[in-house]
Amino acid sequence: MKKMLVGFCLLLSMPTIGTAALSPVEELGKKLFFDAKLSTPGGQSCAACHAPEVGWTGPSSSINAAGAVYPGAVHTKFGNRKPPSAAYGGGSPPFHYDSGSRSFSGGMFWDGRATGEGTQMLMLALFGTVDGAPLADQAMGPFLNTLEQHNPNMKKVCLDVRKGYAPQWNAAFPTMPIDCGDGLGTTYQLIAVAIAAYEKSSEVNPYTSKYDYYLRNQAQLTAAETRGLQLFEGKAKCSACHPAPAFTDFTYDNLGLPKNPQNPFYGMPPSINPQRDAWVDPGLGGYLQTLPESYFTGLQLEKAATVAANLGKHKVPTLRNLDLRPSPSFTKTYGHNGTFKSLEQIVTFYNQRNAMIAQGQIVPEVPANINETELGNLGLTAQEEADLVAFLRTLNDGYKP
Repeated sequence: MKKMLVGFCLLLSMPTIGTAALSPVEELGKKLFFDAKLSTPGGQSCAACHAPEVGWTGPSSSINAAGAVYPGAVHTKFGNRKPPSAAYGGGSPPFHYDSGSRSFSGGMFWDGRATGEGTQMLMLALFGTVDGAPLADQAMGPFLNTLEQHNPNMKKVCLDVRKGYAPQWNAAFPTMPIDCGDGLGTTYQLIAVAIAAYEKSSEVNPYTSKYDYYLRNQAQLTAAETRGLQLFEGKAKCSACHPAPAFTDFTYDNLGLPKNPQNPFYGMPPSINPQRDAWVDPGLGGYLQTLPESYFTGLQLEKAATVAANLGKHKVPTLRNLDLRPSPSFTKTYGHNGTFKSLEQIVTFYNQRNAMIAQGQIVPEVPANINETELGNLGLTAQEEADLVAFLRTLNDGYKP
């Protein structure tokens, strides 16, 4: 009876499968997400780095096969990390410190710097919740990032949106007209709120994977997929950081990844990357370093020690659509820097990392703070690695039962 009750409760908590009609705010956000004119020069939309056919991440097989970092609107400029998926991130809470686990959680971007603080008051006023505030904070960033959409200021973005989408804006925000003057700050936040609303919509998060249908007894897993699910929830320890339904717990980890030397960021001029080849990605620790001492005092933490303890940690990504690709030959990329080029490679790394380090096959970019408890020496056989990969492929959206 207890097992049946647990299963019934899980069924009740599962998201709805499929897509619903977009609301006016979501519809506006969709148009902004796919508009390549909202960059300087034009040509760089959000979808240029977060395309639906590949699970809302990087859509170029050739870029993925190399440095995995995408050029911005100015095609000679590159950032320092691969684009994460824009889907299934809406549940990420505002960035915060959990004193119980003594760890940071929430926010957006690989390093958490889109905390949700910038738009949470507006989200509360509009929707009565701060859900999605980190997504909205994140959406404000690329427009003005010189390595991404490269717009000179908020007013340029505001004027472009007003020129192209005034009717859709009025439908989405009927009591808050576009104001590119005194109300520019609020209008710019509303642009981001609309994009975040689309990124939270069922069109971006449809929950249409084989795994979702399996939970509803509308699909059957193969023997290999079933074994993989058992490994995922047991011996392989994946569910410790990647729990369903989003398959992320929104925390931060240093996996011990090596550098990706093909990342073009290492060759950027000193004005962009003054350290050149010596640059080491500080991850969460780098963002924490930018915060004032008072932030840490309020948490009863010491800044230098906290920064040091979080160097090399990056946001735990969703595993949904991990292997979604337009063709079998298309290269996808894994890890915050895209150093691994297949599911098989990254699963082997998770399983055998400690031995790979000991044998000199890999050198961790940041050797401190490596997660030693949930990966590195899992003891999976070759068959178990293959079974785990088989299960992970059941998380791709678009399955037809």
